[in-house]
Formats: sequence, structure tokens, C-alpha cells
Amino acid sequence: MIEEEKRLDEALSGKAPWRTWGPYLSERQWGTVREDYSADEKAWEHFPHDHARSRAYRWGEDGIAGISDDKQHLCFALALWNGKDPILKERLFGLTGDEGNHGEDVKEYYFYLDNTPSHAYMKYLYKYTQKSYPYDQLVKENRRRNRDVPEYELLDTGIFDDNSYFDVFIEYAKVSPEDLLIQITVANRGAHAAALHLLPSLWFRNDWSWGTPHQKPTIELKLEKNGIQMLQASHLKLGSYFLYSHEPHEALFTENESNKKRLYETQNDSPYVKDAFHNYLIQSCKEAVNPTHQGTKAAFHHPLQVEGGETTILKLRLSNQGNIVDPLEGEFDALFAKRKLEADAFYNKVTPFPLSEDMKNVQRQAFAGLLWNKQYYHYNVAEWLNGDPKTPPPPKGRKKGRNSQWRHFDASDIFSMPDKWEYPWFAAWDLAFHAVTFAMIDPNFAKQQMLLLLKEWYMHPNGQIPAYEWEFSDTNPPVHAWAAMRIYQIEATATGKKDRDFLEKIFHKLSLNFTWWVNRKDAQGRNIFEGGFLGLDNISAFNRSLPPPSGETACQIDATSWMGMYALNLLQIALELSIDNPVYEAMASKFFEHFLAIADAMNNIDGMGNGLWDEEKGFYYGALVHPDGKRIQMTSNTIIGIIPLYAVAISDSRTIHPFPQYRKRFQWIIDHRPNLIKNILEIDQLDLNKPILLSLASPDKLRRILEKVLDEKELLSPYGIRSISKALGAHPFILKLDGQEFSVNYEPAESTAPLFGGNSNWRGPVWFPLNYLLLESLQKYHYFLGDDFKIEYPTGSGQQMSCWDVASNLSLRLIKIFLKDENGQRPVYGQIEKFQNDPHWRDYILFHEYFHGDNGSGLGASCQTGWSSLVAKMIHQHAKYALECNHPERLNKNKIENL
Repeated sequence: MIEEEKRLDEALSGKAPWRTWGPYLSERQWGTVREDYSADEKAWEHFPHDHARSRAYRWGEDGIAGISDDKQHLCFALALWNGKDPILKERLFGLTGDEGNHGEDVKEYYFYLDNTPSHAYMKYLYKYTQKSYPYDQLVKENRRRNRDVPEYELLDTGIFDDNSYFDVFIEYAKVSPEDLLIQITVANRGAHAAALHLLPSLWFRNDWSWGTPHQKPTIELKLEKNGIQMLQASHLKLGSYFLYSHEPHEALFTENESNKKRLYETQNDSPYVKDAFHNYLIQSCKEAVNPTHQGTKAAFHHPLQVEGGETTILKLRLSNQGNIVDPLEGEFDALFAKRKLEADAFYNKVTPFPLSEDMKNVQRQAFAGLLWNKQYYHYNVAEWLNGDPKTPPPPKGRKKGRNSQWRHFDASDIFSMPDKWEYPWFAAWDLAFHAVTFAMIDPNFAKQQMLLLLKEWYMHPNGQIPAYEWEFSDTNPPVHAWAAMRIYQIEATATGKKDRDFLEKIFHKLSLNFTWWVNRKDAQGRNIFEGGFLGLDNISAFNRSLPPPSGETACQIDATSWMGMYALNLLQIALELSIDNPVYEAMASKFFEHFLAIADAMNNIDGMGNGLWDEEKGFYYGALVHPDGKRIQMTSNTIIGIIPLYAVAISDSRTIHPFPQYRKRFQWIIDHRPNLIKNILEIDQLDLNKPILLSLASPDKLRRILEKVLDEKELLSPYGIRSISKALGAHPFILKLDGQEFSVNYEPAESTAPLFGGNSNWRGPVWFPLNYLLLESLQKYHYFLGDDFKIEYPTGSGQQMSCWDVASNLSLRLIKIFLKDENGQRPVYGQIEKFQNDPHWRDYILFHEYFHGDNGSGLGASCQTGWSSLVAKMIHQHAKYALECNHPERLNKNKIENL
């Protein structure tokens, strides 16, 4: 094993706690549900950015390029002041959902440049202007704009035009699990000297102000020797940690407690409060800090004057060792160099194939963003609903409001978050996609993440998986079984380890969740499922979170297809477990029968042969069924109609295990239920001794669906598959219900609809998760159908390709979003000149939430290296097969499954 692998092995075995410290600090704690104690459930307004510097958080902490221990007792992050900013920059600024013309949006430029799974090496970049930060300008201009125009960004203010800004690089290198070297490199990109105050800050999360039984920790200045100053942070559970710095101008101390006088015009509990450093520096209030050099929040103050074009380096060390003789010299530089080389070796081993430097850069930063977006997540719903002894009681209506049905929920864990500023809370279906990418670099963490939401303090007793904190009871697509099997396969391919214990653990819990779906989301017991918006918040003509406007029942093609996929995924897991334990063959049969029932319902929803497949149009559509039996087909071509393709698997008798009980049950159904089998198989051609294709969409339906999917006038974009047909731009789908008119139209960028806080964006852009599932499905179809099955690609071109080649081409379209084109331009950055041409910007990659349906430019959350990190998996596969010319004809079944 190489060094990073050894660290991960030591962490897993308990030999060395390499995971104790990591980038677990959120980038936004204000404006979250956890901190919302309002009567109207308006989290953004209840705890705005303006309160964040003065108000102690109840459930977590935030900071810039921050780290913490895995229970977030002690936190470290960087605060900055340029001498002109009206606020000490302790956290990233952005707009609330109501302030932004397209919803919430961070208004800063920061980049995740490197990280390793043990967090032995981490690198982050923050770009800080030398001018007064335009907070008011950003708010006012975005409020002025309507949804028909783009967002007003920080670059649009012109504040970076003359390069009067600092590149602030923050790097961490672990000497040992609890001994971290910290290097802050400040590069003045402007032409003139400029001042910058650096405040590396150390503080304790406040768990003592709420009337709970927690002993208050302390931080104090311990010594000063040979120019080295040291802070000692002492905590009852964590023990003591020491922060070393060389010749700081001063050490500042206060308490991490609310400034009640500023916030509420009441008396403070302490004369020293959370915003003391802001008041000390910017308001010149010298009495704001504690002169006795004690508190629960401290910082070393390093005022710098950096010449134009010059660079300054600051070194610190955070360690559980308080007697280091030479903490910032000696091994410091050599250790950093060593950790960087180890990171290179690790990632070279992850993708040991020839890649361009640009592809390597994109993949490395995708992994870095995935790792930096880990966060400690703390939320006890019962305590949150009831309120704390030392705080005013929450409004009475709160106990019947948001998440009130989840009183058992008690979170205190490290999660992979979608985006630690825009989405600093887990999202159930996002997490499954994160875990698949994590499986490439840290399969044990991937498995832990998949099991986490199934623990009894997360999963509802009725079997529901919590969706996300804005509403745990919302329903996300059930992709966890798919992700679990993919993680199992990826790890087996990379290491030879087949972790059936993991599969067995997750199988039992997911069986409960599957039953919840069957019992709760099939209103009429017909195997036609509802589920609301299912993560696709604005893809329908009306708000799918609410009942249909005129009392109909929604027959959702996506919900039903997801359940077909779920059944096949659990079938696949059950058969894998049956290799060691034949008991699971009975469960495989159960899920096979569920799949048959769902396939039958999709083709025969009313018992008269009418299903969700439209033979004339050659596409799957959802429907609304009125109580009187009247049916309305939702005939808009959207990505929902391709979700049936995800429900595909190969049943192959040539595997190493015959599965006799499963095969016996399979034969019984063929003999006694031919009406069910005919929906998925050609019975007269069926041979159980040959591979069998199990799919909701037959090869003929696949071909017809792909006619629209691969049509550049419909769903095929130069950068992947759009979520809504481009044709709907000129000819929207119109639906009239109960005197109201609803429509679906194509919008390649941000949606103009006001649903879901204004950031409803499934009206046309390209999204990575559904694209990725389509790629895998096409590869499975190819395994069964082979090279002889050809598809016209693109539609109308006359060019015929196999399913494998179509998948490869689609994958490359998605990858190219981030790569430089022949003109050196990255589609992800559109017309943003600074990002396209400036040498200090152009090679830093932002992995957005979604991408423009026509030009590939990045949209939505800018650091959602959660599911957009799937590009790293695509690059790996591209390198492994396309660049190595390993044609799929030479691949066996095991390799196909493990792509």
C-alpha cells in the first residue's frame, strides 16, 4: 500500500485516528432550518448574514477554509480584513432565497484545489478583494432584477477588473492524526502594495449557553518564546490542543456568545461576545476583547503589507502536543512537500491511465471538492422543537410544524454535503451519487455514508429515509440500492474485496424502505406510484409537491420507474448475497415479482391494456386520472420519460452460482403468469440457459425513446441530455385543469418560475445525476444486445452506433463542459472573460449544480461538487476504455458491471 492507503487502513482498524480532523466546518450555518426558531418558518429571515457575526449558533459553526474535529468541539478557520471591508470577513457572503432573483446564491470566489481521503493534505483558495466589499450593491441589484435576467455576480460589480485582490491559499498537512501544519500563502495580484489583516481563529462550538449540562471550555495564551506564541484550548472531552504562531502582532480573545445588546437590545451575559474581533478592528473598540487573554474564541492578529505582485507566507501549527521545541521550522516545509507527493501518488493510482493534463486537473479538483464538502451535521429534532432551558420557548405552532413527525431524529455525524454554502445539509438522493464517486477513493467512507441514513436515529420507524432538513418527509428518488451495489462493485474491482457484510446490512434496511414506498406511495394499490416532485422540482406543469389541482390522482412515470429500478437493484443484491446464503434467493424472487407487477401496471394501468407508454409517440408519459375515470396524458418530452430505461438488469445463467430456488420461481412464473412475463420478455424466445434482459423498456421501446433523447432539436445538448425538450421552447405543453392553465416550456438556464424559493431549475438544463444513470443503462443494454444493435446518433444524422458508443459519446459531452476547447475556453465559464483568460483564474474549476442546456455554462450552486463530481468517474472510465481502446466486446460481464 502507498502512504495514503496506509493511513486509511490505520483509520479503519482503529490504529490511528486519521479522520478525527478534517474540513468538517460548514461554510454557512446562518439561514438554516437548524438555527430557525421563528413562528413563520422563514429560516433565511430569522437568522440572516447580518446576525451571523454577532449571534452564537446552536447547532454548528461556519468559517472560511475551516477545519474541526469530528464532533466539532474545536474549530479553526481564517478571518480576513482588507482595511476597507465594512465587515470582518469570517464567513462567506451570499444572498438569501428572497434576495436573489433566482434564489439563494453565494457571492464569493473560492476553490477546492486538493484534498485526500484522510485529509493528510488539503488546499483551498479564497479570492479577497482589496476594495470595500459591495454587500449592499449585490443585494440591491439582485432584488431589482426579475427572473428573466441573469444573476448579478461579484465579478459584474467590476471589483476585480484591475486585479486589486489577494489570492489567499490555505493548506493543511498532517504530521500525525492530531498534529496539523497550516500554511497561508497570500499573493497580491494587483500592481500596488496593499494591507491585509490575517486572523487565524480558534474557537469552541457553543454548547454551554443553552442550559444543557456542558462544561465551558477555555482558550488561553500559554507562552511566548523565541517569537513563538501558543494558544492552549482545553476541553473536557477533547482534551487540549495548541495553536502555534510566529511573531503575531497580538493575540485576541473573546467568548463565542451572542451580542444580545446589538441583536435584541438586552444585557449581554459577558462583556466579551462573538463579534468582538470585528468591533476591535473595524470599530476600533479596544475594550471589545478580553485583556486577560482568556475566552472561548481566540485569534492571532497578523497585519500584513504585501507589495504588488508579491507573495507572503504565514505558518501555523495546530497540535495536541504542547511541548514542540521547533514547531514551525525543521520538518515543516519537508512535510508539506512529502504530503503533496503522497497525494500525487494516491491519485495516480486511482486513475493509472494516460490523461491530458487538463483532464487530470479537472478530475483532481472534482475529488478535492467532494472531500472538502464533508461537514459535521448536528440536529436533535426533539430538542429543537421543545427549545432550550435558557432560551425563550419556541412558538406553540412549532410542535406541529416542520419536521415535527421526526422527533426521533438525532444527528451528530460527518456527512458528504451537496454544497457547504448553498446546501449545508445532507440530501438523501444526492448522497447516493456522492458515495459512488467516493467509492473510487475511499470505499469505506462511501459505505459508511450509505448506511448512515438507515440508522435508527435517522430512518423513520415507518421505513422512510429523511430527505433533507427543509422537510424530512419529502420524498427523494430511491437510488440507495443502486448506489450500494455500485459501491460494492467498484471496491471489488479496485481491491478484490467483496464486502457482503455491507450489502447484507444495507439490504435489510432498504427492504423496509421499499415496503414504505409500496404502502405509502401507491394510493390505489395498483403498483403505480406517486412521490411528489422527487427531486425534480420544476419539471412538471404544476407543483408536484401538492395534490393535482382538480382532484386527480397522479400516475407518475418517474416514481413508478424509480420503483421498478429499486426492485431490480434489490433483486441484484439478494442474488449476490445468495452466493453465500441461499436464504436470500427467496428475497430475490420477491423483488422479481414486484418488478413484474410494476412492469404490468405501467403497461396496463386501467386493466384494459392502457399504460404509461404512448405507442404513437414512442415515449413514456405520466398521467392524471380523475375520480370519474377520465385520464389526461402529460405528453411533454422530458427526462422523466427516460427514467424507465434505468430499470434494466441482466439475468445470466452463466454466473458462478445457479440460484436453484430463484430459477425455480422464475420458471413457475413463466408457466403460470405469462400475462406478467410478456411485459418484459418475449416468451416464445425465452431460454433460461441464456442471458435474459430484465427491463421496463424493451429494445424496441429503447430505440424509440432514444429517437427523442438523441435528437438535438429535443433532448440532446452538445453537453449531455437536457432535462426538457428544446422543442417545448417554441411549442410549450399546455394543460388546463379546473379553469386554470399550466404549462411546461424549455428554459436552458435558470427557470423563471417562482416555485421552491425561486431556484427551480429543471426546465431544461443538463443535470449530472440523471445523465450518469442513463450512461450506465446504455452500457447494460449493450452487454445484452451487443454491437449489432444500432441506434441513429444523433437522430437524423444517418450515423449508426452501438449503445456502448452512444454512452461513450454522451460521457465525453459531459466531460467537455469542464475542459478547454480548441480556443482554450471552458464551456462551464461561458462568457466570463476573467475565468476564460486570466492565468490566475482559468485553471480553477467550479463544479456547478447544473449546466446550461445549450452552451454548457455552469448554473446554480457553484461548488456543488457533490453529484457533479461524477465527472471524475466519467473521466476514469473514459481513460480506462476509450483512451486505452479496450473495446467492450473484449469485456466480460464482471467488468461491464464495474465500469
